[in-house]
Amino acid sequence: MPESSPGRVMMTTDAVGGVWQYSLELASGLCRRGVRVLLAAMGPAPSSAHMEAARAIRGLALLHRPYRLEWMAGAEVDFEAAAAWLADLEAAFEPDIVQINGYAHASLPWRCPVVLVCHSCVRSWWQAVRGGEAPAEWDAYSTRVADGLRRADLVVAPTQSFLHAVQAIYDIRLPAACTIPNGRSGPFRADSAKQPFVFSCGRAWDEAKGFDLVDRIAGRLPWPVFVAGSMQNTDGGVCRAPAHAQMLGSLREDELASWLAHASLFLLPARYEPFGLAVLEAAMSGCALVLGNLDTLRELWDGAARFVDAGDEDTLRASVIALIRDPLLRREMGGRARERARLYTAERMVEGYVRAYRRAARRSYATSGVSIVDPVYRQEIGLRR
Repeated sequence: MPESSPGRVMMTTDAVGGVWQYSLELASGLCRRGVRVLLAAMGPAPSSAHMEAARAIRGLALLHRPYRLEWMAGAEVDFEAAAAWLADLEAAFEPDIVQINGYAHASLPWRCPVVLVCHSCVRSWWQAVRGGEAPAEWDAYSTRVADGLRRADLVVAPTQSFLHAVQAIYDIRLPAACTIPNGRSGPFRADSAKQPFVFSCGRAWDEAKGFDLVDRIAGRLPWPVFVAGSMQNTDGGVCRAPAHAQMLGSLREDELASWLAHASLFLLPARYEPFGLAVLEAAMSGCALVLGNLDTLRELWDGAARFVDAGDEDTLRASVIALIRDPLLRREMGGRARERARLYTAERMVEGYVRAYRRAARRSYATSGVSIVDPVYRQEIGLRR
């Protein structure tokens, strides 16, 4: 397999945030190339909209088990059961590559090469958002993450900045690593007349996104501010409703695309953001971007966005007002964002991962083992042997 595309890829995922959209985008591109993909989803169950989107991808199989994700409270209790489920899936599906969209499960005794993709991590989140080290209760998690990083045949991150951060935080020098920017397709277009409003979206319950700042300046702007995203966290709790911004809740992809197509400004003063699919979708839609001043976001959007330090409410408001008052600058910034977004296409991302799979395969071929497989897995996956 080293010099050819894989025939089968098994990929872990979850339906909590951007990892789900990323997984479907990558899986769809792989399936169009004739690759069969199995998504092994854990954590909260995918919604009906999630399931509908997955079913629309020919060549994709999706299975879900409610095992707690590695960054959730109590995850250690579910780790062995999740590991056994994944091992049975590998034996039934017989993938050429396993892709772990996380860390801990990369350390399992896989029989094929393993690609680990860094999307986020608790310790880097804690440093950026809380300004210090994660407390001792996260030590077991940290050990799992470091073990996964060491055991993977190849580690991938969406930005070089985040790859460096992960290596520094876990004090690991990765022998094989690369950067593949996330890509996006879908209905995001810059062909609608822009309207006088500011838009933001993401997990409203995640303090890393900076929606508290968005809400505070919303009451001091001449344009209305709309925020889309879930207000319910993974524990079932609901965050406080905004006082000034108008909350739209979770939107379908076509609804989100319509809002972005008409939004003049996209605002995300994030304290932590390893990539930011929402920023890419806004850029594809021709929105002028005002973003948090993070190394990861600067790496992707420098020259195509305005950047504001996290927590600098006055500068954030001034930056937004300057763009509101200057329609020529606003259109210029929207054009720059749209032009930059052309670098981050789904096709480029898929091609990057095909190359990464070949690289991982060249590094390691594990020996086959024997395991007893529950035949229900073969049936669920769609294999007939």
